Amino acid sequence: MYNLNNLNLSTLTPEQALDIAQNADLDALCDAADRIRKEYCGNAMDTCSIINARSGRCSEDCKWCSQSHKFHTGIEEYEIVDADRLLELAKRNEHYGVHRFAMVTSGRKVSLGEVEKFCAGYRRLADQTKLFLCCSMGLVDKPTLERLYRAGVRRYHCNMETSSDVFPTLCSTHTQADKRRVIADAKAVGMQVCSGGIIGMGESMEQRVRFAFELKQLGVDSVPINVLNPIKGTALENTPLISEEEIIRTVAIFRLILPDKVIRFAGGRARLSLQSVERMLHGGMNGTMIGDLLTTSGNDVADDFAMFERCGFDATAPNDTGR
Repeated sequence: MYNLNNLNLSTLTPEQALDIAQNADLDALCDAADRIRKEYCGNAMDTCSIINARSGRCSEDCKWCSQSHKFHTGIEEYEIVDADRLLELAKRNEHYGVHRFAMVTSGRKVSLGEVEKFCAGYRRLADQTKLFLCCSMGLVDKPTLERLYRAGVRRYHCNMETSSDVFPTLCSTHTQADKRRVIADAKAVGMQVCSGGIIGMGESMEQRVRFAFELKQLGVDSVPINVLNPIKGTALENTPLISEEEIIRTVAIFRLILPDKVIRFAGGRARLSLQSVERMLHGGMNGTMIGDLLTTSGNDVADDFAMFERCGFDATAPNDTGR
């Protein structure tokens, strides 16, 4: 077994990472991930919030998603969020102390006419808040990314979702090559990139490790980790839940593979025990989504900030200004 107190992260291989993820003592693994997080990232807790800016009727067939037109999940559907509602929610999150705010839309991508409406909203947010503005609008082209950048967006979110060998079994209407193109274009226009995925969709730990190395190769800035919430009506509604220990191990090994990135807890946290969440905060995690998610409810914001302070994190400032 490897000496977790003296790992050479620059030479860590997928085979070594898998061995550690599967066989290391859980506390020793988490403690090593915590030391690495402190060394590379300090004690900053990076927080973000999102608004579902267009909901439902998505043309894609992602098996996990409640917004796909293929599934009947009973979610609320609407075209574009009300502009005043957008500003209200952004200001509320800024008041709480959240650093980043993103509009997220359902669908393959947004049209030119739609993006101009969203850009108007972003310009208003840039004028009336100090939030770091992010965006997730699907497989957009480079001119659209340029428009979003000029409107104030500084980070684009495009999840790779899972490892390259698993993704085609879960989605047939687009490919990871499509996503890599968007990520490259976002970087080219000057944006940072947020890209992670979902664990617990039937993949193995070996495939999760492969996924982390694929994200490392892409050079993304923020890695959101969602835990599958099997939603009734989707193709994955009967997927067995993975254990809390498996989730903790996954977060820790992602930190060893991606030592200097923001590893962000996204969807699925609400079903975990407080003990497990705090173990992950002392086991590699240094970012989180705050408040409600796309079609599911999130955790209480005040409780989250109290937890960050209790665990020794500074949630008063993001890891970068971005403005």
